[in-house]
Amino acid sequence: MIQFSEVSLQRGTQFLLEDADLTIFEGQKVGLIGANGAGKSSLFAMVKGDLSADTGSVILPGNRRIAFMAQEVEETQRSALDYCLDGDDKLREIEANIAQAQTLGNNHDHAHWLGEFETAHGYTAQSRAETLLQGLGFKMTDMHKPVADFSGGWRIRLNLAKALMCPSDVLLLDEPTNHLDLDAVMWLENWLRQYPGTLLLISHDRDFLDGICSHIVHLYQKKLVLYKGNYSNYERQRAEHLAQQQANYERQQAKRAHMQQYVDRFRFKADKAKQAQSRLKMLEKMELIGPAHIDSQFEFSIPVAEKTSQLLVNLSQANLGYRLESGSQVIQLEDTNFAIRDGQRIGLLGPNGAGKSTLIKSIVAELALLSGERITGENLKIGYFSQHQLSALDLEASPLLHIQRLSPKILESDIRRYLGGFGFTGDDALRAVKGFSGGEKARLALSLIAWTKPNLLVLDEPTNHLDLEMRQALTEALQEFPGAILVVSHDRHLLNSTVDEFYLVADHQIQAFDGDLAAYHSWLQARQAAVTQQEKTAATPDKVEKIDRKEERRKAAEMREKLRPLRKQVEKYEKAVQTAQAHLDTISDAMADPTLYESEQRDKLQSLLTDEAKWKKSLEENEEAWFELQEELEEAEANLA
Repeated sequence: MIQFSEVSLQRGTQFLLEDADLTIFEGQKVGLIGANGAGKSSLFAMVKGDLSADTGSVILPGNRRIAFMAQEVEETQRSALDYCLDGDDKLREIEANIAQAQTLGNNHDHAHWLGEFETAHGYTAQSRAETLLQGLGFKMTDMHKPVADFSGGWRIRLNLAKALMCPSDVLLLDEPTNHLDLDAVMWLENWLRQYPGTLLLISHDRDFLDGICSHIVHLYQKKLVLYKGNYSNYERQRAEHLAQQQANYERQQAKRAHMQQYVDRFRFKADKAKQAQSRLKMLEKMELIGPAHIDSQFEFSIPVAEKTSQLLVNLSQANLGYRLESGSQVIQLEDTNFAIRDGQRIGLLGPNGAGKSTLIKSIVAELALLSGERITGENLKIGYFSQHQLSALDLEASPLLHIQRLSPKILESDIRRYLGGFGFTGDDALRAVKGFSGGEKARLALSLIAWTKPNLLVLDEPTNHLDLEMRQALTEALQEFPGAILVVSHDRHLLNSTVDEFYLVADHQIQAFDGDLAAYHSWLQARQAAVTQQEKTAATPDKVEKIDRKEERRKAAEMREKLRPLRKQVEKYEKAVQTAQAHLDTISDAMADPTLYESEQRDKLQSLLTDEAKWKKSLEENEEAWFELQEELEEAEANLA
């Protein structure tokens, strides 16, 4: 049992939690939701023991093994398989003791530790680690590659595999689906459903929460509010509560109005003054019930172009892929025939690295065709969203200025009203983008796309960085959008709610997929089973054709050489991200000191705030560059594998 009792937690001058209570029982799977900055990660830190409550207590029974997913990207030459196995530190300790007993020739200790090894399921450890890695998208050929050879996104997957490998009673996962594709998200959901311990999960993916959670905890108004059931149940219960709250509020307002009318009428009449004063005191003591309101600040629509064409984009007999610096071509999709017509709503499915992003970039003409023809409708107007669109924003400009550059003659009041639907209210519409979080940049990029009135929306993982409320607002806007939509997303709720048909990108081809996401999951499982069997057969020492190890090493060296410049760039940004985060952590610790806010410490506080702004800007800029290059590296690795 994990118990929070009258817990208060302060960061700087703000309280994240104030006299909050919560009890989580063993075996419960709890989804943790709340606005960005509400304190979800701080709650995790308190459970881990890395952070203490300012007042109150956090009680966790002793001898409970806690596993969590590290957020930092580790640099090591250990193989992916060994790195994953390192998650079971108890097993590693037993292995070290076995080796020591062998070295010393101590047969008694050797026998003892072999027994412990069997008890710790050591004989199945490698098989379990391989299953974890394959489920998260790694191939059998990746198992013995050094961690340092993987890009940042894949290293984060390794951190997740390491956390899942750790035997635990309590598992803490903070946004585990970040950097995962749809295939890996589906696999992870199934794995977590079978996890026997207590799970605390932070996620903005409502279908992921629905498929796993037995309870939802909402961090709201500095309290921890527990709801029984999954995310959909939470939504239903909260809606009922708000409706009841609204009814109570309206009844109370009617009662207050009646009482106030009596007071106004009789307070100065001698024979009624006493009764009027009594009612006045009742009004003063009455606890006001806040009017129920929808918490989300996001409400917008995406207007469509006035003119459109029946055929918007058509790829005919096209080879899609990349040209390397050497001049050679890497073809991902061959002889592609794919058309998008007005009003179509298409979701792209397919394994990681199969070419979904390549297809999208070819459709929007960001990537030239290797061969074939791209035909567009006369009135085609594309609204394109991808992660690198965020880095293309002008960091010195405000949301208001971004829109004014597109439409100089539009009234400022109309632009501010429009931006308010995307959460940029008041002074937020005038802030420079350089101080924005990833979520704020994503919202701004979406607002710019909507402003242009496209007739074809092309969206590549549009929900990355977005919280639950903004994801829901985007889903509703896409449902109402009358134009054509092409989307790649690991958010199943978005896909199920906004697209009418799926296309499958796999094995260098694209074709219509006759089925829903459940059918796609079954297709993935069957495909993975076949691939695993092929890889195991290929690795069998009794095979007829022996692997040419020398040729294998030559090809691996050639691949590393081709990818070296790109990998160096990725590593450069990774180190810059780590440096910025380390500085921000140091500043955060310093700002937690209450004496800092005394008048004589004003200069020091101002200096810290200046440094914080500088490092936040550095973190955002390097993160965006890292994400973009990482995607490019992952696709290049998949092509050359």
